[in-house]
Amino acid sequence: MMGHVMGSVTGPIPGTDLWTLATIAGLACITVLARCFFFISSKPWQLPAWAQRGLPYAPIAAMAAVVLPEVLMQQGHWPSSWRDARFFAAAAAALYFYLRRFYAQRQAPGVASNPMLGAIVCGMLVYLPLHLAWGW
Repeated sequence: MMGHVMGSVTGPIPGTDLWTLATIAGLACITVLARCFFFISSKPWQLPAWAQRGLPYAPIAAMAAVVLPEVLMQQGHWPSSWRDARFFAAAAAALYFYLRRFYAQRQAPGVASNPMLGAIVCGMLVYLPLHLAWGW
């Protein structure tokens, strides 16, 4: 049932108005179109050379874009104390990542090594005890 709440017409979901539902539907359509764009084209195409060179760096760039603001900011401000489990977890994960990559390159030169999952696990193994047991 459609009703009137605070001067706006409400949608079929309680607490939402039609503008919000239209925005969500529009964003969903844009997302589907953007993801299917490569399949809609009738001609095969290739990425430019500069984009192909950058593809190996996409996972680490995406991870940094997600993790760094969470590590460096707390409620929109710089943390006031060094006793923050996120600092130690990030340092442990970075150390694991670089050591694993360094030793993999020494053992098998030219073979790509991606220790991303191990770095995440290592960081969580440091973060959880510090955060849950010590309250950092």
